[in-house]
Amino acid sequence: MGRAARARRATTRMLDRLLPEGNPAGAVYGTITLGALLAAESGLHDTYLETVGSAVVTLVIYWLAHSYAELLGHRLTDRTHLTTRDLGRALARDRTIVQSASVPLLALLACWALGASQETAVTVALWACAACLLAFELLAGLRTRARPAELLLEGCVGAAMGLGVLALRVILH
Repeated sequence: MGRAARARRATTRMLDRLLPEGNPAGAVYGTITLGALLAAESGLHDTYLETVGSAVVTLVIYWLAHSYAELLGHRLTDRTHLTTRDLGRALARDRTIVQSASVPLLALLACWALGASQETAVTVALWACAACLLAFELLAGLRTRARPAELLLEGCVGAAMGLGVLALRVILH
């Protein structure tokens, strides 16, 4: 195996830990949701605890709402009854919405632990969201064995999504 192939496999394994194959769309939604919330956060009036708490509560509410909406949509289409089993499956499938926020949330918590200002911590967490979106696109390309030009396109799309989240911060402040 060549050096490039080994590097590609190592990168893919690392990124696989960030984005599990089960419901990757949920991970993307969760990352964008957290990014939008943090972009709206000024970091000037709230405490760290309030910022982390609002992020977690927002992600949980979005996870529950998304799972419920998907399940209800299927039930309306298929004309089936609600069961606890189906509800549990929907929640389990969509848990990546919350899991995906671990990297930006850990960045926020690390900044808190290191004594950074809250505004700095929110900015670092936003950059972590942007980096995750770029990483998701690159992983998609690596999983499909994309050629360099295709991988470049995917990287540009991921970077554009990440920059969109960062631009939201600039627009709102």
